[in-house]
Amino acid sequence: MNKTKLYWICQLFGWSLYGVVQVSLFSMTGEVGLEDIFGQGLQVVFYILLTHLFRSALLKLGWLKLKWFWLMPRFFISALLLGIIHYAFLILYTASLGNVLASDLEPLAIIANVLVSTLLFLFWCLLYMSFHYFERYNKSFQSEAALKEVELNNLKSQLNPHFIFNALNSIRALVDEDPVKSKNAITQLSNILRNSLIVERKQLVSFYDEINTVKDYLALESIRYEERLKTSFELARGSNAFYLPPLMIQTLVENGIKHGISNLKNGGFITVKTAISRAGLLVQIRNSGQFVNGRKSSIGYGLLNTRKRLELIYGDMAQFNIQNEDNKTVLTEILIPREL
Repeated sequence: MNKTKLYWICQLFGWSLYGVVQVSLFSMTGEVGLEDIFGQGLQVVFYILLTHLFRSALLKLGWLKLKWFWLMPRFFISALLLGIIHYAFLILYTASLGNVLASDLEPLAIIANVLVSTLLFLFWCLLYMSFHYFERYNKSFQSEAALKEVELNNLKSQLNPHFIFNALNSIRALVDEDPVKSKNAITQLSNILRNSLIVERKQLVSFYDEINTVKDYLALESIRYEERLKTSFELARGSNAFYLPPLMIQTLVENGIKHGISNLKNGGFITVKTAISRAGLLVQIRNSGQFVNGRKSSIGYGLLNTRKRLELIYGDMAQFNIQNEDNKTVLTEILIPREL
């Protein structure tokens, strides 16, 4: 349903309902004739036309772009003018029927009637602006969500070439040395590539799928580093129930190898451990090496990418931290919240 159609439905239904309520109130105080019903129906038509003209005017003047602070005085003044116009219409209509009473023209009666009409029109103004406020907020929210989606897709698309390049390097050295292992490695790489193609269409993937990608990746890296790389997993029961951004753990594991283990003569270890709490899923990645905070080269692209994706998806609900656990080990932690 478009906005114009919704506007007219609300106009016709709202003012008609008001007219029915007025007739019902009149019937409680005395007998209601056709003349009364016709008069109330005429008022409903007048209300619809008057508020529609006012709407056209405020759209033309650009009032909807103003802040509430500047808009409210304009609404009060406009509602007062509309109330005066409405009372003048009632007097003219009553005069055409020959039913004008002297009491209708007394100052207190005029003020009371204009005040009631003013409050009615002011209520209409507030309803109309509230609708536009929420509509504008909704559009802003949708626009922000669309921009986040585009940025997330860009981040994921930047990850894949970087990831694939490192995986191919792991296989290259094995092809001539051990053809059988190279075939297994190609199978593992194909699994990783298949998963990476699937996650291109997803904002989140299950922990189970993510950890299988990590295991395949580490299997490929173990071929390249041989005895210099030791891996282990300590996964809490229930971890598979969580969802997280695709290739996130793999990126952090890769970062640990690239900036930690690859720089050590004797190699080192990678450990992936999970724990579940009320806050969510805590993923801990430990690797041999040292983290030098403040140096861009030590931070690496993967960490910057991870921080940005967590911020875009979870806001301040997720946590990310990297530090030296001791003088030989780097600890990277991610807290994935239970619910978005």
